[in-house]
Amino acid sequence: MHNILQDRRDSSISNHVITHVPLIDLKRQYRNIKEEILSSIEQVLESQSFILGPQVEEFEKLMASYCNTKHAIGVSSGTDALFLALRALEIGSGDEVITTPFTFFATAGSICNAGATPVFVDIDPESYNVSADLIKKRITKKTKAIIPVHLYGQCADMEPISEIAKEYNLKVIEDAAQAIGAEYKNRKAGSIGDLGCFSFFPSKNLGGFGDGGMITCDSDELAEKIYLLRVHGGKTKNYYSSLGINGRLDTLQASILITKLRYLDQWNENRRQKASYYMKQLDEANVTLPKTMPFNKHVFHLFVIRSKERDELLEFLRANKIDCFVHYPIPQHLQECLKFLGYQEGDMPEAEKAAKEVLAIPLFPEITYGEQDYVIKTVKAFYSSMSKIN
Repeated sequence: MHNILQDRRDSSISNHVITHVPLIDLKRQYRNIKEEILSSIEQVLESQSFILGPQVEEFEKLMASYCNTKHAIGVSSGTDALFLALRALEIGSGDEVITTPFTFFATAGSICNAGATPVFVDIDPESYNVSADLIKKRITKKTKAIIPVHLYGQCADMEPISEIAKEYNLKVIEDAAQAIGAEYKNRKAGSIGDLGCFSFFPSKNLGGFGDGGMITCDSDELAEKIYLLRVHGGKTKNYYSSLGINGRLDTLQASILITKLRYLDQWNENRRQKASYYMKQLDEANVTLPKTMPFNKHVFHLFVIRSKERDELLEFLRANKIDCFVHYPIPQHLQECLKFLGYQEGDMPEAEKAAKEVLAIPLFPEITYGEQDYVIKTVKAFYSSMSKIN
């Protein structure tokens, strides 16, 4: 395989002027808004109010407005957002939470760390989101909540999920870490379930300069619980009514995110435009392209193609200096640390198949069409070489 890759690289595209395409380039985004970012940081430095400074409350109000929810509570990470949402709903030992096996580990990990048990439901092979049709079969007397994950930038099918939750008196926590700005039937991600959880990890569509997260909701009671839980469980310092955590959003992160939020819709639109370009140019390239469900407005956190020759394609792209990544190579039900749950290979066939075939290729708001052309040409060169070999 190494020699074949070498031959393909040299003969197909070695003379192209572009020599490297990153999966994401945060430096370009920073350069475009550098002065605004530095000004926002400077304000915090001058105030020396680093913990729950005024920018945190300001950002919370902006996020609540953006997501069309009554409340938005800033927390320390997307993972802590999930954990605190579960804690606020008093979900813990002996409880079960239904979720998808095909996502980042934080979802299942947060359920376990809250003391509950994740119960996995296989995915829809077109959207990669949890299959609403399969959820009822996994509900037991112990089931307390459903956590649908809005994977890759588009929402899970929330209407049937919400109907199931209502029928069985379950809570719904949206894991919207990858879907800020996405819409389901004209409703913003994070505004549909009982609680919505967001991540501001740097590579997200709205990313900070470190970790950060947010929980959205319309319930005054849940919001009050989360406000307490994120500061060790006390409304007043040294007096604690609950067992909470140190889970606050930093003022510096809030100030940066306030600035970036002004650009989010345009960045998401840029992502859609660049995704559309890939869709047209790769239409006949022997890869399965992402599908936007008719009820969704996709924000393309990741542009994920699918190929039965995924591993060879990945190696070929990287050999030609194109960054790509597998999200996610091992479904959660097969993770080493979750063996105690008793799942086996074959239990989630669609998630397992996707894990062997999906590949994220470069897409971010500032990617150039020239860079996309290079990616497109390289993907096509791979399949041209494959056809000659076969």
